[in-house]
Amino acid sequence: MTKGHRITVEQGTEHVRAIHNGKVLADSTRPLVLRETGLPPRYYLPPEDVHVDLLTPSDTSTHCPFKGDASYWSLPDAPDLVWAYPDPKPEVAEIKDHFCFYEVETVTEA
Repeated sequence: MTKGHRITVEQGTEHVRAIHNGKVLADSTRPLVLRETGLPPRYYLPPEDVHVDLLTPSDTSTHCPFKGDASYWSLPDAPDLVWAYPDPKPEVAEIKDHFCFYEVETVTEA
């Protein structure tokens, strides 16, 4: 890690949904919460809780010096909406193959 840069991954207890144009793309009560210096917390959702059948793999990939190489998935009207790390760095190994969405909502149970 770079001096002053931290990443933590913890098991979350939030109920998280990813919805795009009214369609539920993911619904999870077991997200991983990744906190990274200078960035908002991100929820990484287990693949079993994501409707991967609605997503199309993208040719996009990016490299993060702290997490590794990310692959992306799209919807017809939302390119590169979702990403995952198929082979993350050892420091964040827990997020392997978990999906992260740019926007999610936290559901408060009544």
